[in-house]
Amino acid sequence: MAKYTRGTVKDFPGFDARADAEALRKAMKGLGTDEEPVLKILTGRSNAQRQEIAVAFKTLFGRDLVDDLKAELGGKFETLMVALMRPTRLFDAHALKHAIKGAGTDEKVLTEILASRTPAEIRNIKQVYQEEYEANLEDHITSDTSGYYQRMLVVLLQANRDPDGHVNDGLVEKDAQELFRASELKWGTDEEKFITILGTRSVAHLRKVFDKYMTISGYQIEETIDRETSGALEKLLLAIVKCVRSVPAYFAESLFYAMKGAGTNDNTLIRIIVSRSEIDLLDIRQTFRRNFAKSLYHVIQKDTSGDYRKGLLMLCGGEDD
Repeated sequence: MAKYTRGTVKDFPGFDARADAEALRKAMKGLGTDEEPVLKILTGRSNAQRQEIAVAFKTLFGRDLVDDLKAELGGKFETLMVALMRPTRLFDAHALKHAIKGAGTDEKVLTEILASRTPAEIRNIKQVYQEEYEANLEDHITSDTSGYYQRMLVVLLQANRDPDGHVNDGLVEKDAQELFRASELKWGTDEEKFITILGTRSVAHLRKVFDKYMTISGYQIEETIDRETSGALEKLLLAIVKCVRSVPAYFAESLFYAMKGAGTNDNTLIRIIVSRSEIDLLDIRQTFRRNFAKSLYHVIQKDTSGDYRKGLLMLCGGEDD
């Protein structure tokens, strides 16, 4: 599996789980909480190190660190610190579980995670979901979604995208022609063709298909999807196309819109910053700066406040001039 090295959060050198556990207990003991050590420690350690701190905390004090964080902190700051304590392997499975729990489905979360993860990552999510919740992720998703949107999600959940390798130019031409026939040349849209091609072809192959499609039709594939589909399916197909073109660019755009206009979508902000902090947040930052002419750090600073802002900025890891 790919070893990610473009994160902003790394292992802390000279790490001492017991010392960190003691510092956290001291910060939260008695009346009031000293948020500064909590901030500094939890944003300054890798997820693996945070899990060691949680074990040391329970060993030394017989207390659950996450329970103490929930009891002592509040609001968005608490949500961010608790998200940091969630083991990496559980993060996506937990987000998906909460997206389909209770009344209504958070399609934004399903779309973001399943469109952006690699087949290996999706297989891992399914396995963890089964272990943690004793349930089949596909069953849960199909019981909460419908139509072509559901079918596209099911294809992605199979995690059978062709591996990147040699690209067959003949098949590129054929796929581009089929997408053209399924949309621009047709009254109505043949959604099934989009689902099969976008859900099963390799990333390298799809990039060439999109270029060929532009040559044949005169349109970017995104323009056609925008015109020919709507609702949750449109958002999912566009997310897949954007992730094929560039995963960091997809997340940069998601972060930009999470903080654009009145109000901030804090759930999206926290989910992306935390989940990508050890993977590719440096790339996301660079793309954000290039595409939106301002730094991610600056926008977070402007659109958030208090300890919550401090935590996000520490995870963001600095300005991009």
